[in-house]
Amino acid sequence: MSSRPRATLGRILDDLGATFTDQVIAVGLDRKVSSVVIHDPLDDAPTREDAILLGVGVSGGDVHQLLEAGRAARATAVVVRSPVEVSPPLESAVQESGVALLTLRRGASWSQLATLLGSLLSQDDFGKVDSETLGGLPSGDLFSVANAIGSLLGAPITIEDRSSKVLAFSGAQDEADPSRIETILGRQVPERFAALLAERGVFAELYRSTVPVYIEPGQQPDDAFIRPRVAMAVRAGDEVLGSIWAAVPGPLDEARTRAMIDASSIVALHLLRLRAGADVERRLRADLVSTALEGGPNAAEALDRLGLQASTVCVVAVRLVVGAEPGTDSLREAEHRADSARLADTLAVHLVSSSPRSAAALVGKVVYGLVPSDNPHRVEAIVHDFALRVADKHVTVIGVSDPARGVDALPRARSQADRASRALLRRGSDRPQVARIGAVSVDTVLMDLADLADARDDVPRGPIALLQQHDEENQSQLVDTLAAWLDAFGDVALAATRVHVHPNTFRYRLRRLSEIAHLDLGDADARFAAMLEIRMRDARR
Repeated sequence: MSSRPRATLGRILDDLGATFTDQVIAVGLDRKVSSVVIHDPLDDAPTREDAILLGVGVSGGDVHQLLEAGRAARATAVVVRSPVEVSPPLESAVQESGVALLTLRRGASWSQLATLLGSLLSQDDFGKVDSETLGGLPSGDLFSVANAIGSLLGAPITIEDRSSKVLAFSGAQDEADPSRIETILGRQVPERFAALLAERGVFAELYRSTVPVYIEPGQQPDDAFIRPRVAMAVRAGDEVLGSIWAAVPGPLDEARTRAMIDASSIVALHLLRLRAGADVERRLRADLVSTALEGGPNAAEALDRLGLQASTVCVVAVRLVVGAEPGTDSLREAEHRADSARLADTLAVHLVSSSPRSAAALVGKVVYGLVPSDNPHRVEAIVHDFALRVADKHVTVIGVSDPARGVDALPRARSQADRASRALLRRGSDRPQVARIGAVSVDTVLMDLADLADARDDVPRGPIALLQQHDEENQSQLVDTLAAWLDAFGDVALAATRVHVHPNTFRYRLRRLSEIAHLDLGDADARFAAMLEIRMRDARR
C-alpha cells in the first residue's frame, strides 16, 4: 500500500513538463503547494501560504517586486511570462526570497495554466482516494500512469476520455509534433484534428479494436500533425472509458504492442477508481457546503473542512433556466439534475482559479458557491464571467449575497443569494443574468409578499381582483390600462401610446375601471395599493 505524496513543487514541475514551463530557478523542490493565485498588486486579500502566484503582465524589474510579494505571502513559487533574462541579481533575489521563479512559455495561456494547476491540486482536497495502488501506481494518479506507459513505449503519452479531453499526459511532450503540443495546451484534441480522425474512421476503428490502432498522419495544410500515432481503447467490460495515445516514429513492435494492451487494463482500473472517487468527493463536498449554509452546531466544522474557517464569505446561487424541452417530466428532471451536477463541477473549477479556497456544490436543485471575499462587486464579476463562459451550453441566473462575516451569518447569505436568483428567474430571459441582492431588492420584496400571500392561501381581493374578473369575463384590458396609467404617473397621452389606443378611449377605460373596482384614482393610498397588487400579480406569474 502506498500513496502519492501531497503536491510539491517538484511533483508539479514533473507533471507540467516543458510544455508549460521553459525556465526554472528553483529553491526547495520539496516545498508543498497549497493553491494557485492570480497575483493582483491592488488586492489586499490575504494569500494562502505555500501558494503559486501567477504574475499576469509582470515583466522586467517588476519580477523582483513579485518575488518580494511572494516572500511576504510565504508563497512556494511565482510564475511570469517567458522569456526572462536570468541574471546574477535575479538569481540572488530568488535565493534571498526563498520563492521559486518559473516562466510560462509563449503559446500557453494563463487560464490554461490555472486550470491545469487546479486539477493537479484538487486530488489533495476532501480526503484521499489514492490510498491504495493499482498496477503498482497510486490509485487514480493518471499522470504517474502516463509517465510509466511513456517509459514502456519510449513515446510521449496522453490519456483521453471519450470526448478527446486530455485527462493526463506524460513528460517529453515537446518531442512530439505541434498538434500534440496544441492538444496539451488546450487539454483537448483540437476540433480540426478530431474531425479529421473521425472522417478517416479512426475513432470507429479504435472503439471496435481490442489491439492498438496505428494512425498515419496524412497530409495536413498546416503540417501540425506530422508524427504517427498509436491509440488503444480503454475498456471496462463493454464500456469504452477513454483511450491512450502515443506519438511514435513508426509502428510498435510485438513487445510494445503487448505493453500497450496491458497498460490499457491498468488505465481502466484507474479511471474506474477516479470515477468512484469523484462521486464520493462530490457527495462529500455537497454535504459540507449544505451543512455550512444551514448553520447550526456543525457549520463551523464544515467550513473548517472546506478551508474557509475565519473567512468572510459571499454566497452565490446558480439556477439553470430550463425551457420547454420535449420528453417526460421524469426525463427532463433527470437531465436537469445531470446538467446541474456538471455545472457545479465547472463552477468549482472556475471559482478556485479566480479565488482560491472557494467551494461549490449542488444542493437540491441549486448550485451554491462559497467565495472567500468581503467584496460582493468582485464576486459578481467572477460569476458573471462564469455565466458568459457556459452560456453556449447553459443559460443561468446567478444571485450574489452580501458578505457573511461569521458562521451564523451564512444562512442569511444563502437566503439572499436564493432570493436574488429567484427574482432573476421570474424576470425571464434567454440570456445569462447575474445580480447582487441589493440590485434586485424591490423584486425580492414583491416576491416575498407574493410568497407570503400564497403561504396563507390568500386569494386576490379588492379592486385588482374585480378588474381581473371583469377582464376574464369580457375579454377587456382594464388591469393593463390601470398599470399603464400608474407607470406613466397619470400621463394619459403617454399611457395611451404604450397600450396603443386613442387618449379618449384610454380616458373612457379609466372611468370605467374606476366604476367597476370602486377605485378612487385621486387617493394616493389607493393608487399605491393598486400598484402593489399589480406587481404581486406579475411576481406570481
